[in-house]
Amino acid sequence: MTETRKENEGTAVEAGSLATERFTQSGKLAKLDVPKERVSQLAGELIQAANDIVVKHEVTYEEYNALKAWLIKVGTDGEWPLFLDVWLEHTVEDVNSKERPGSVGTIEGPYYVPNAPEMSTPATLEMREGEEGTPLLFHGNFTDTEGNPIKDAQVEIWHADAAGFYSQYAPSLPEWLFRGTVKADENGHFEINTTQPAPYQIPTDGACGQLIGAAGWHAWRPAHIHIKVSAPGYQLVTQQLYFPGDPHNEDDIASAVKPELMLDVKGRQGGEGNQVEYNYVLAKEDESK
Repeated sequence: MTETRKENEGTAVEAGSLATERFTQSGKLAKLDVPKERVSQLAGELIQAANDIVVKHEVTYEEYNALKAWLIKVGTDGEWPLFLDVWLEHTVEDVNSKERPGSVGTIEGPYYVPNAPEMSTPATLEMREGEEGTPLLFHGNFTDTEGNPIKDAQVEIWHADAAGFYSQYAPSLPEWLFRGTVKADENGHFEINTTQPAPYQIPTDGACGQLIGAAGWHAWRPAHIHIKVSAPGYQLVTQQLYFPGDPHNEDDIASAVKPELMLDVKGRQGGEGNQVEYNYVLAKEDESK
């Protein structure tokens, strides 16, 4: 477990710039069509809430100028994706998934990369020779809300290495290390061989780290595996799956841990390391609670 990010292991500015660039290119704004009335309502209430805080806490000009300088730094460091995904996305996800039946989701976070290499089950994610960490077999099944197996389902998976770093966001890591898109078999079953990730701190040498230090917070995220599961005609579910016993399951800085996302880790039968089973229930596109 790394206590801090060393200079030669990547900086917040480098990671932030990549996250900002990838979000800009993601196409997530392609269908944006928000009426002026909705913009006025949301922006107006946000501005009013900020003004209410100023009045309630009698904010000084010194504090106001510090806030202004920090907001500028968030932008120059490219850390708006990190800031929003850590401190706001968990609430957005809760609101948008509350009527969806089936498997529970949580935040995507800033380190997703689309178009990871496709492979069929049983699959093994890309690893380095002599990869550090505990081998892990991740397997499960896809069914619909009536218990029927789902064909053509897939698992997009990505996670940090045993030192807490993500490929494409830290230098010297293979491009697709611990990233893949795994197709389930015709019965909706999948098996993925990988390595257990480590807990890690979000980058602390940029604007978000400056806020964390000034507020006296910690920067830790518990160890987790990122997942996107989907199938034609079914609703996408985005998750992070967690490991029991992690000291930061209870105080995750991103507030993304849910009881339904906790893995049941067991020793791997007939092999080295651990195994976990996690079964997915997907709701049809027009299905709701």
